[in-house]
Amino acid sequence: MKRTHTCGELRVEHVGQTVILNGWVDNWRDHGGIIFIDLRDRYGKTQVVFYPENGAVYPAAKKLRSEYVIAVKGEVQARPSEAVNPKLATGEVEIRVEELELLNVSRVPPFEIKDYVDASEDLRLQYRYLDLRRPRLQRNMILRHRIAQFTRRFFSEEGFIEIETPFLTKSTPEGARDFLVPSRLHQGKFYALPQSPQTYKQILMVSGFDKYYQIVKCFRDEDLRKDRQPEFTQIDLEMSFVDEDDVMGVVERYIQQLFRQLFDEDIPIPFPRIPYREAMERYGSDKPDLRFDLELTEVTDVFKGTEFKVFAKVVQSGGYIGALSVPQAWDFSRKQIDQLGKYVENLGGGGLAHMKWVDGRWEGGISKFLSEKEHQALKAVLPEAGNALVLLVADAHREAAQGILGNLRLRLAEELGFIDKSVKKFHWIVDFPLLEYDEEEHRYVARHHPFTSPKYEDINKLETHPEQVRARAYDLIFNGNEIAGGSIRIHTRDMQEKMFQLLKITPQEAERKFGFLMEAFQYGAPPHGGIAFGFDRLVMLIADANSIRDVIAFPKTASAVGLMENTPSEVDPKQLKELGISIKNK
Repeated sequence: MKRTHTCGELRVEHVGQTVILNGWVDNWRDHGGIIFIDLRDRYGKTQVVFYPENGAVYPAAKKLRSEYVIAVKGEVQARPSEAVNPKLATGEVEIRVEELELLNVSRVPPFEIKDYVDASEDLRLQYRYLDLRRPRLQRNMILRHRIAQFTRRFFSEEGFIEIETPFLTKSTPEGARDFLVPSRLHQGKFYALPQSPQTYKQILMVSGFDKYYQIVKCFRDEDLRKDRQPEFTQIDLEMSFVDEDDVMGVVERYIQQLFRQLFDEDIPIPFPRIPYREAMERYGSDKPDLRFDLELTEVTDVFKGTEFKVFAKVVQSGGYIGALSVPQAWDFSRKQIDQLGKYVENLGGGGLAHMKWVDGRWEGGISKFLSEKEHQALKAVLPEAGNALVLLVADAHREAAQGILGNLRLRLAEELGFIDKSVKKFHWIVDFPLLEYDEEEHRYVARHHPFTSPKYEDINKLETHPEQVRARAYDLIFNGNEIAGGSIRIHTRDMQEKMFQLLKITPQEAERKFGFLMEAFQYGAPPHGGIAFGFDRLVMLIADANSIRDVIAFPKTASAVGLMENTPSEVDPKQLKELGISIKNK
């Protein structure tokens, strides 16, 4: 019996019609001999009813169980008023079943097919085909589809051309590890799966395609977190003859129209722009959550000449001392403060100092080690408030201390309920450092990637003060999560060679890895720039999901394992022989 309607379609206007539904048995109930079944498909649920007087189907209905696949034919009837289910779109009607066809049986599922299932994620990933039947995950996949379709329409209407770039490309490990693919035809040589289409999209700009976009798979062999996967999806953009305002402007229009057309929400544009240094000074993060107002205060000057040895040592080394003043935590117990201290230690911090301002005086923590002058100076620089817990972090490295305070800021916001989950805050972080010094490699590395252009006004500092050079880069932040990052690119060979020199990439290495791009720059490369969205992360945040695994159909675990299909797996020795590969045991 082929369905005439879906399980989420029937309404009171269908009463009296004979229909056929196909779907899964969601639950089975026997009420005084009458059997009620909620029949489910991805569109919704419909209640179907089997009466004992229908001897042709009733005995078979008694044998149905959860997740059996069936077809039913019957008349749509209105439910009695006291039986209407307002939680279902189809809750005013039911089907009086006249015919039943069993399409397939099911073993007892290892967990219930419900939104709030009590099962481990590993078990759900092992039986992902069952997990994906859950309404919440189906809604996530449908939302992902809608956002992808909107994305294609929007950028097409903005004049962008969708162009696919290769998956088998050149290994250029200047960031995360590459996934390598051995070549059978050229034994001993390897392709790499792309970490991003970066060089290809720049080549497309040289080719004259001034507006490119792609929803593209990318691959990185890196340690995973809840918002990372070895294979992930980007919305990738590149534009020619543009500056930062052009790229950021089209992204702002995209976000505004996405939320307006799909979710009927008005997101005001343009988004605020916060320089990187300001973000670190105020929030201790380059992706601050602006849904609450708690900010850092630098108090280094307060402790110049202090006799408190821990702080004195930091001040003498040219370090940083910062404070968080939290009125809502003024009554924290010693145990709660100790837990915050352990949290700081787990972040790599040397420790957490604290004091309390209570009823017009300092008490507890380090207050007894400070002079009256320091007491007064500290109160003068902290935000005006009543009673408050003041947390202090000191470190020889400014950004390390700020980062710890930034993490404390987020933890306290969650713990104290500062964050209004209904609010949506977008902003840009701009003016990033172009380079950062890697202590282990004893060289500068690119903050974003080696193709990012320095700001024109900072180019003269490249050789003398490279740490002061700012990048023409920009990150889009949504409720404390980076969802997109991009930059204006280097487009001349001379500047690209200078960048490689700063990164201590030899001319030979640069030619081997990026020679094709450097050569292309010599054939009239236009000024260009772009941005890439983390598509999985964007969908995760909009769907209010717990991790990107909840918005990817077949994700890997945190250890990069596919539990359903059992990947990675061993391969036939014959395949390895064809590739000229032998496995060496450790």
